[in-house]
Amino acid sequence: MRLLQNGERLHLVDKKGRQYALTLKAGETFQYSGETILHDDLIGKPDGSLVTLSRGKRMLALLPTLGDYVLKMPRGAQVIYPKDLAMITVWADVYPGARVFEAGTGSGALTMALLRAVGTRGSVVSYEAREDFARTAMKNIERYLGPVPNFTPRTRNVYEGIDPADGPFDRLVLDLPEPWQVVPHAAQALRSGGVYLSYVPTVPQIMQTVEALERAHVFTMIETFETLLRTWNIQGRSVRPDHRMVAHSGFITVARKVEPGLLGPGPVGAEAEPDEGDAPDDEEAAA
Repeated sequence: MRLLQNGERLHLVDKKGRQYALTLKAGETFQYSGETILHDDLIGKPDGSLVTLSRGKRMLALLPTLGDYVLKMPRGAQVIYPKDLAMITVWADVYPGARVFEAGTGSGALTMALLRAVGTRGSVVSYEAREDFARTAMKNIERYLGPVPNFTPRTRNVYEGIDPADGPFDRLVLDLPEPWQVVPHAAQALRSGGVYLSYVPTVPQIMQTVEALERAHVFTMIETFETLLRTWNIQGRSVRPDHRMVAHSGFITVARKVEPGLLGPGPVGAEAEPDEGDAPDDEEAAA
């Protein structure tokens, strides 16, 4: 059984599913719409307990998931939504034990997703140019994950380069306005076979990013996509999509760092191989 502990982040959830965040501190009081509950009455209760406030309002006391936490935590920069955090960690193929480079840290939402994905055997190095964002991110990360010895934050502008002493890296993940400026540095910092991923909100940004990846001559299997999330309302036989959805939030671009000349563009001036046409995929071949 998981018990709520002093110093932990907690969400109180009402019957409509609205969540109210607090950090448990012995001796303090949570107040909501004229009702109160002592933090001491919450500390030591099982995660998922039903609690009653001073005037009889009942709420659930839950440890937040990462998705819940990032939507309620203090922000410096805009956070990446949970739907994109999930896609980023899978499409960047962040695995336990991986060495990951990230820029910029922002409010720390993506950083936490990466840290959980690499586990205790992996590591994350994150560059953030703004000191105020870096401070907010570190508070958010430690409040949710506790001490993270495998996390190395740096207050540094990644457009100026990636310190060779920090690498090489298995994966490189960017949440920046101009990721194309980082592509030459990524080509040096990533190991062969490593994965590049960047996240931007607009079409002109992805166009410049893909052009930079192609010019580098060491990135191939370049893909860009977006994720749209639509929830559904299920009440007995009344089944319909919700009227509101989390639609466009950003474009994800992924690529693989490889030796040049086979799958991706070859060295400048190299002759292109003749087009042999589209080969059948496995399903077509099997048919």
